[in-house]
Amino acid sequence: MPTPDGTTVLTPHGDVALVAARTVEPGHEAAFQDWAAGVLAAAAGLPGNLGGGLFHPAADGAPWIVVHRFRDRAALHTWLDSAQRAACFADARGHRHQEVARRELTGLESWFTAPERPLPPPPRWKMAASSALGIFPISLLGSVLLTPHLTALPQVARTAVFAPLFSVLMTYVSMPLVTRVLRRWLRPRTSR
Repeated sequence: MPTPDGTTVLTPHGDVALVAARTVEPGHEAAFQDWAAGVLAAAAGLPGNLGGGLFHPAADGAPWIVVHRFRDRAALHTWLDSAQRAACFADARGHRHQEVARRELTGLESWFTAPERPLPPPPRWKMAASSALGIFPISLLGSVLLTPHLTALPQVARTAVFAPLFSVLMTYVSMPLVTRVLRRWLRPRTSR
């Protein structure tokens, strides 16, 4: 479904990552970083925002990447239609940066898509298999190392310990490694 500024949300359910690439004229990086920090702070104040970040260019002349994560499509639309966003973008004039690409990714797709190279995600069965590979060592280590120390806790409390730990390890350790190692299998035509 198209949004007012022409982008399209990929699915109606699940969390959504809004990834925008912006080029910045040399010498205006500090002003852009201040502007982007204001945009991220404005988005963070809205319900359903799961956080975001600003990623520096991978090389000279490459775009900066601004990422917002939202609980669901409705939260994304709340941000896209908000007065806060409109005020941020009205204030962007003269800052010498422009958007060169934008993608909205849902669920697992955000692990399998590099913002600097917007490509369609691999087939869902490959994403599921890769995720299983990422989950296995974390589950095994959690069972071996943590479970013996948490047996006195009720099941709900044990799960409350495991869930955030697994989420952090999947997001920052396991899935980046798995997608890097399996990149040729995930996208055989585009990884050459």
